Amino acid sequence: MSAVTALPSNDPAIRILDALRLDGLHAALRMLNERTPHRFTGIYRYDAEMLRNVILFNVQDPETRRGGDIPMEASYCALLSASEFGALDFNDPHHDPIAKSRAPMTPVVSYCGVLLVDTEGKPFGSLCHYDLKPCQTRISDLDMLRALAPQLASAAMAMVLETSDG
Repeated sequence: MSAVTALPSNDPAIRILDALRLDGLHAALRMLNERTPHRFTGIYRYDAEMLRNVILFNVQDPETRRGGDIPMEASYCALLSASEFGALDFNDPHHDPIAKSRAPMTPVVSYCGVLLVDTEGKPFGSLCHYDLKPCQTRISDLDMLRALAPQLASAAMAMVLETSDG
């Protein structure tokens, strides 16, 4: 008797989770980035006064897997745990009341991100799209980030544990 294989799903979230399972976190971020006009899609973790890049996809350099770490006070990701919905989405930080205070400290102009939490529900970091130029965020960006946040957070935490053990 032959094995039955599932047909590819038309649901983009399922396709991204399949990429995560089969090809890893970077492949999942690549597919997630295909849905947005932003140049970067990344996962960052909170580490005291620093925001540490766990993994990054860069449209202009698809082989890049890591970005730099930045001070928390210069990041939009740090604002996620303080925002009412654990999400932030803007195309111009100078016109967003939450992002306005960080605008002079970072070159990021467009941002769309959601809070990631650990297994105890405590803030772990962020899953975000961002760019150094204005981007028109599609309405579905935040919903997709929210839908994938638990699985991508779990994979990112495993990656952090793996690299800290070695």
